[in-house]
Amino acid sequence: MSTTTILAAADLEALIARAMEACNTSAANARSVARGLTQAEIDGQKGHGLSRVASYGAQAKSGKVDGHAVPEVRQTRPGSLLVDVRNGFAFPAFDLAIARLPDMARATGIAAAGFTRSHHAGVVGHHVEKLAEAGLVALAFGNTPKAMTPWGGRQPLYGTNPIAFGVPHGGHPPVVVDMALSQVARGKILTAAQKGEAIPEGWAVDESGRPTTDATAALKGSLQPIGGAKGAALALMVEVLAVTLTGAKFGFEASSFFDAEGAPPGVGQFLIAIDPTAFGGADVFNDRMATLASMIEGDGDARLPGARRIALRETAAREGVSVDAKLLGEVRALAAG
Repeated sequence: MSTTTILAAADLEALIARAMEACNTSAANARSVARGLTQAEIDGQKGHGLSRVASYGAQAKSGKVDGHAVPEVRQTRPGSLLVDVRNGFAFPAFDLAIARLPDMARATGIAAAGFTRSHHAGVVGHHVEKLAEAGLVALAFGNTPKAMTPWGGRQPLYGTNPIAFGVPHGGHPPVVVDMALSQVARGKILTAAQKGEAIPEGWAVDESGRPTTDATAALKGSLQPIGGAKGAALALMVEVLAVTLTGAKFGFEASSFFDAEGAPPGVGQFLIAIDPTAFGGADVFNDRMATLASMIEGDGDARLPGARRIALRETAAREGVSVDAKLLGEVRALAAG
């Protein structure tokens, strides 16, 4: 049974940044990575939080990820950016794109950024949330190393391929939808494997295609898509948006996010920002959004997506962040060099 430790969010972020710097990562990139991983821990997305530090660090040390890379942003049209992550961490590249997309979207109505030669993008919902906080409707798509078979296939071809949607909601926090297209994000299985815990039935099959509850066997096998054939079709859609538009690597071409072996993953992402005032106008958008939200929240126990995220953030601000004690010890050891 794992034990937990409570840390202030600022202390956790500073610790992760020190650990990344100690693993051959520039201070600026380490801070960007640390912000993303800390927010994942706060939001209860443990598979994208502290559990990633050791593998990130090992990859930076080996050169599989260039911890000192500076992303290159090129504006190819009035409403489009191509971001070459240059085999570095994805977080600094998203920071740059998100800083530019709002002004572009307000000028053109819709703006988008494609990312190539990229890496693990963390909680994809965090990226659309930042754009929604700026008053924009946002969508994000990211392909990942192979983990799922095409429907009816036998060999993993698609990644877990997360998608996310963020929308402003008046004076309330943005509504954020964030999901992997597998039954579960691979990071959750990694966390279970690190803790020696079983996973639920239906999440994955082993290398021989047999259903398994063994997290380690699942990491070597294949994940199951949400909704069967429908989830697999959506995974194909993500590969097209994230790869064919950007020149990145398909999931079956990319190396693992979890180890320091091989070439850089080189995956892709695609981020869209929409200015709602360019269509029906701000008043129409705000009125329609408020009506939809009130109908959902007024229906029994129904709630808008993201309510749990807000509650966890309030708890973390008040009480600190609960983290796995074993993982925390590993990160402290990395930070100490």
